[in-house]
Amino acid sequence: MILAITIKDVARQAGVSVATVSRALNGHSNVTPRTRDHVMGVVEQMRFVPSSAARSMITRRTHTVGALLPDLHGEYFSELIRGIDLAARARGLHLLVSSSHGDAVEAAAALRAMNGRVDGLLVMSPHANADFLWGNLSNDLPAVLMNTRVAGGLHSSFAVDNYAGAYAMVKHLVQRGHRRIAFIAGPESNFEAQERLRGYRAAMLALLSDPSQQVLQGDFTQESGFRAGSHVVALTDRATAIFASNDMMALGCMSALSDAGLRVPQDVALAGFDDIPISRYTSPPLTTVRARIAELGGLALESLASAIEEPERVAIQHQTLRADLVVRQSTTGMPERRFLRPPPRAA
Repeated sequence: MILAITIKDVARQAGVSVATVSRALNGHSNVTPRTRDHVMGVVEQMRFVPSSAARSMITRRTHTVGALLPDLHGEYFSELIRGIDLAARARGLHLLVSSSHGDAVEAAAALRAMNGRVDGLLVMSPHANADFLWGNLSNDLPAVLMNTRVAGGLHSSFAVDNYAGAYAMVKHLVQRGHRRIAFIAGPESNFEAQERLRGYRAAMLALLSDPSQQVLQGDFTQESGFRAGSHVVALTDRATAIFASNDMMALGCMSALSDAGLRVPQDVALAGFDDIPISRYTSPPLTTVRARIAELGGLALESLASAIEEPERVAIQHQTLRADLVVRQSTTGMPERRFLRPPPRAA
């Protein structure tokens, strides 16, 4: 029978303590380079493979991070998870993903379930205010927020400048000569949707002095975009441009316009938000706002990993990612030609 090599065997062979072997294996700075090289030489010679379970017991680390998202369906969340996962793998971390489906009770249960199972958490939830986080997050569990309304506080946060991106899109449509611009809003409780609606309203008032804005309610799904598009088509005084607050709703709206025999952009200009990969392959390609989804996930994961590794040395940071206007044929009839930076963020 072949006996498995243990960390005690390595310590005995190297002539050091088990704690020293553990520190050398985990890269702790309180081990001299000479001792580390000696221990790692013995590890290689004995072909010792550390047990992940044993390592977790010694280091109190799971080498796993959690991500709580409002949903997992669609290209937006696929891109977000891709950005998080790439950054996690580069750090040697595993990723545990959970969805709350927009429900506060489910979100709270998911946060509590991850306590003790992960070394840190990424949180994107419409319910992530200060009271919600205080009541459901362990004080010693590092957490980073993504696209939430919480500003300041105890956690670093990363967000897309949704307000400025929406403002820039309305400005683009106005510059194309449109005066009747309909807006398909996202879920009322969603912070990103609220910011995009706020940008639309501010631009319509500033650029057109138009208090009679046409806002149709959606829920970020293609089906709701189709319903909103069908509603616009049925109106006598139809909008000449439709701005959907995400690309999925814009794609559903495009289908409704096509079913009604309307051409994009000749009869109705159409724009979205997010710049999910499929948006450039629609017919016509979709004008949208690039939200840097994967970059958002990657930056948040990097911040979380730093907080896990050096909790005493990492400062809380709040970063807003620029949103760029991407002009394609659905609003111009011309091939994609430029990226426009939005105006400075309003207070």
